[in-house]
Amino acid sequence: MIKKCSYFIVTISAVVLITMAFKGVETTLLTNDYYKVTKPLAYSVPLPEASLKDIDETLNKVDFSIETTSTFIDFKEALAIRESNGDYNSVNSYGYMGKYQFGKGTLKFIGLKNSNDFLKNPELQEKAFVAYVQKNKWILRKEIQKYAGKTIGGILITESGMIAAAHLGGAGSVQDFLRSNGSVSFVDGYGTDIKSYLKAFANYDISDIKPHKTPKIVAS
Repeated sequence: MIKKCSYFIVTISAVVLITMAFKGVETTLLTNDYYKVTKPLAYSVPLPEASLKDIDETLNKVDFSIETTSTFIDFKEALAIRESNGDYNSVNSYGYMGKYQFGKGTLKFIGLKNSNDFLKNPELQEKAFVAYVQKNKWILRKEIQKYAGKTIGGILITESGMIAAAHLGGAGSVQDFLRSNGSVSFVDGYGTDIKSYLKAFANYDISDIKPHKTPKIVAS
């Protein structure tokens, strides 16, 4: 009799476990270290082949792409990561400030005479960056036209690479590098060579930002 009862209990338990395995259940851990079944979990049901075909046809009609483009926004954010890890409040040991690491002389160069509130104003920092790109594009307009697409010192020269290098060492250092066929290269106080910026930032489309001789910055 005991054997029959044991067999019956084992059989019933197996059926319950198999049923739960197919349905899927959610369990909750209680304080006395055992699990309580609360409610069924949702699980996926295979779709008929016709339904899958309809989904594929719908997706094919949608105009989207998983590919990314290297725009000006990509360019400035990548440069910001290299300069300050994207920190608007950053000040380095040489006194360069903000997300894009501007010196007071550079800010004056692009028309921002009062830099006292620069760190506290992210919008002003973004405007300053755009203005500096415009200014450097204007200074390097002839070099961009002459050298873009050429290889100098094993480096493919591009507009975005030149502008990034100018951000690091000034437009004059870029001109020196290009005109010397790569034999003269600027290195900053931390040992960063403009060659590394020419390489790292070579593949960005920054054509939306136009050259400007005297860009104006309006503090908000």
